Amino acid sequence: MNEDMAFIFAAVAAFVAIAGVGWVAVGAAGDAQSKRRMQTAVGAGGLERGKRHHSALDAAAQRKRQVQESLKDMEQRQKDQRKKNLTLKSRIQQAGMDFTPARFWLASLGMAVLGFVLAYVTGQTMLMSGGSAVIAGLGLPRWWLGFMCSRRKKKFTQEFANALDVIVRGIKSGLPLNECLKIISRESPEPVASEFQLLVEGIALGVSLEDGLRRMCERMPLPELNFFTTVLVIQQKTGGNLAEALGNLAMVLRARKMMREKIGALSAEAKSSAGIIGSMPPGVGGIVYLTTPSYMSQMVTDPTGQLMLLGGATWMAIGIFVMRGMINFKI
Repeated sequence: MNEDMAFIFAAVAAFVAIAGVGWVAVGAAGDAQSKRRMQTAVGAGGLERGKRHHSALDAAAQRKRQVQESLKDMEQRQKDQRKKNLTLKSRIQQAGMDFTPARFWLASLGMAVLGFVLAYVTGQTMLMSGGSAVIAGLGLPRWWLGFMCSRRKKKFTQEFANALDVIVRGIKSGLPLNECLKIISRESPEPVASEFQLLVEGIALGVSLEDGLRRMCERMPLPELNFFTTVLVIQQKTGGNLAEALGNLAMVLRARKMMREKIGALSAEAKSSAGIIGSMPPGVGGIVYLTTPSYMSQMVTDPTGQLMLLGGATWMAIGIFVMRGMINFKI
């Protein structure tokens, strides 16, 4: 009996021992397999994250390269445009006129003949009459055309920031860019409306946005418009928040305008002094000629006096241009 009990106890103990060894072996194998699965999962996740990280870096690098290439192309185009001589037709377009260069030259010829006749009728010599013809035929028409160009550019600069605000609000409200450009062409004051109208018409005829903006920059060569062109071209090629970019550009343009007005206010005293100094010699000469014509008549009729007047006018013009360059700040 005791031997049977001992045998049963030994069998149970052997079974328990074998079961324990098996359980430990199975648990270790399961833990190893779980660790391998975890390592595999972690490795796959890390590899996937690494791939996403590298793809994001590649996309950013590609976008940076596209931006750099776009900027280089625009800078080269602007350099070529500055090197290219500005034709009379381009100046007429910038002034907002619609007459041809032939009509301009005919009007200049008429002004030259009129200046020569007026000088000759008043008793001037052929030298003075020829100088009057040159001034009336070449100087006055070109000065008038330059004045019209400057005035039109100034009006465009004053209203361009408001046009950018229209685009920003339109894009934020869900309108496409072309519709915003149409709104500007209809509701903005001149000359902004006419320039954007030409841009919209060109796009409707199949001209790309970049080419249309380049043509508008040729008609209106302003740094503000070049900034606008750069922003739109880069956004079209690389993407991004166009409303935010144009909003920042509008703030920059208003800051430039405020700086320009501040510089004008600070240089107003120098401009007044230059105007007074430049007007004193011809003013005093005119007063003396009106009060005592016999005292100044030889300066007008004698060839030596005419050469002296021509030399004095030349030096006065040089001094005026130098003073103008000293007080004319461009930003």
